[in-house]
Amino acid sequence: MTARNVASRRPTGAAPDGRAEVKPPPPVTPAYLERAALHYLERYSASVAMLRQTLKRRVDKRCRLRGEEAGAFAEAIEATVARAVSAGLVDDARFTAGRLAALRRRGASARALSAKLAAKGVSREQVASAMEAERETADADVDLEAEAARAYAKRRRLGPWRRPGTREAHRDRDLAAMARAGFPYGLGRQVIEADLDAEIADPEA
Repeated sequence: MTARNVASRRPTGAAPDGRAEVKPPPPVTPAYLERAALHYLERYSASVAMLRQTLKRRVDKRCRLRGEEAGAFAEAIEATVARAVSAGLVDDARFTAGRLAALRRRGASARALSAKLAAKGVSREQVASAMEAERETADADVDLEAEAARAYAKRRRLGPWRRPGTREAHRDRDLAAMARAGFPYGLGRQVIEADLDAEIADPEA
């Protein structure tokens, strides 16, 4: 069999080594970015920074496959993000309030809340505003940090939520867990040493 015969038997679109040639994806366009943004926001609650980062990753990947410079599309990404904000599809205040409430239900401390929201690209000012709104809407006699500490210990089965007979042996370990979660030592100790029906007192006591 000659080289000419081999070439004639090669499938259309195949590379010299016999593998099918992979066509590059279509170019990045404003329409593509709009579709990508909508697809992402339909599936996830996101901050402005999260949407921007998602679009940047998509553009980076497509440009890499096309052999293009991703930086050329920076303005198009910003324009897409701006339209999403203008249309109310993404809103940092709404995102922060929703994420803060969800994290509080899981027992997140104020310190952990700030760190987690900052990791999502939420500004320090936005976090402070959301936490202030949380305090304003809470009942006057509710200590939000104490409630969160109790919820965290219950979820992790620490202190009074441990199996009977194992609590004292794990006391130091449980206190360390509360500290790592961002709760002050005094509050962590009160939660870990409390009876299930006991009311958490002043964490500074």
